[in-house]
Amino acid sequence: MSTLEIRSISKIFGDVRAVDGIDLQAREGEFLVLLGPSGCGKTTLMRMIAGLEEPSSGAILIDGQDVTGTPPRARNIAMVFQSYALYPHMTVYKNIAFPLRVRGVTGGTVDEKVRWAARLFGIERLLDRKPRQLSGGERQRVALARAVVREPKILLLDEPLSNLDAKLRTAARDDLKEFQRRLATTTIYVTHDQIEAMGLGDRIAVLNQGKVRQIGTPVEIYGSPADTFVATFIGSPPMNLIEQNGVILGVRPEHLAPRAAAGGEAFPIKVTRVEYLGADSLVYGVLGAPYPETHVIARLPTTGAPSFSAGETVDFSVERRNVLRFDKASGLRRQ
Repeated sequence: MSTLEIRSISKIFGDVRAVDGIDLQAREGEFLVLLGPSGCGKTTLMRMIAGLEEPSSGAILIDGQDVTGTPPRARNIAMVFQSYALYPHMTVYKNIAFPLRVRGVTGGTVDEKVRWAARLFGIERLLDRKPRQLSGGERQRVALARAVVREPKILLLDEPLSNLDAKLRTAARDDLKEFQRRLATTTIYVTHDQIEAMGLGDRIAVLNQGKVRQIGTPVEIYGSPADTFVATFIGSPPMNLIEQNGVILGVRPEHLAPRAAAGGEAFPIKVTRVEYLGADSLVYGVLGAPYPETHVIARLPTTGAPSFSAGETVDFSVERRNVLRFDKASGLRRQ
């Protein structure tokens, strides 16, 4: 297991600061997720870790050793791309063996390692097939097997599940976490999908506009967001933000309940529509006086929840311990 340290890394493309002075550490065997919207700098940061991009400033250390100027092949890092990047003319066996051949590994060692990686990802029966004969999930497993076959210090995963359909993505997410636990390899995972981040990450680094806005466990990121960006980026539906006397109140949709069901701070909401989701229902509405007119969403369990009609005004409330406060000017959460 290895550690990764990023010190004041920046990457400038012309007038654009794609990565802006990021400091970050990944612990031994940790699954660290880089989460953020498109264009926030997460893939550029990963490419600098891999050595595919040269930083404009700053340093990258693996196990305490500065590798900033070291070429990719000398860093002992493996990367799985969004497209998997398998060689179409090669069998699965040859795809997995390729990084070993490049490093000069020969003979029975290659066969032993290829079959070990294939067993790890459950693809032994696919070794003689070509990539075009595989499903999306099978290609993803081959790409992962090819990445880990040479036992890298750091494993980099750039949105490897994004090409899968929703059902397969859920299953692949469970598999990926289990594989990483077995390997105990320090892993950096890039995604824009908050559900993936929450389900996979030991810790999550939330990025926006080239900066890390917050880093913490999924519980910390969700329950104690550092600012209004993190508060609204994490959570589906996102946190409701409500202005009150120069302060921004943050309320999670699941914490809003009909007033009879909970004490606390009251919010009169004029219902615009109700969306049935099976176990839960989303109540969309507009918050009225004494608050500024604000669109809000409440999430209620469908079983036992009262029914609402469009146009009806309903008093909701939130326990005060579940109301977060943010500074209006800076967006930072108040303690």
